[in-house]
Amino acid sequence: MTDRRIFDIAEFLLSSDDEPIRSIVYESPHATIVAWTVGPGQCIALHTHPHGQDTWTVISGEGEYQTDDAGGVQSIHAGQVVVAAAGQPHGVLNSGTSALVFVSVVCPLDAGYQPLPVPAP
Repeated sequence: MTDRRIFDIAEFLLSSDDEPIRSIVYESPHATIVAWTVGPGQCIALHTHPHGQDTWTVISGEGEYQTDDAGGVQSIHAGQVVVAAAGQPHGVLNSGTSALVFVSVVCPLDAGYQPLPVPAP
């Protein structure tokens, strides 16, 4: 653990033409804080954190946030906070023309990660 308590999110933002980029900003026994850059047309696959919550603060861009494993979606955009409680399915498709950038706080650290099958169309 570090004594550092203030982080400039721009230090952690990376992009790729191939896939979303996940950059760990800070990790402690209590939480993992991650900066995400999701390019246009890229997606974060549907998944859950069986033992913890995942909270996103959307910095820029827009997307279609998956809310369940039956294909439900809601539009998200800069300025919103999006919460997936323990076990709630979530993922996102960047439906915009610029990067979708958000900060994710998953807590506790051992929240787990479980990928889910893609819903049938």
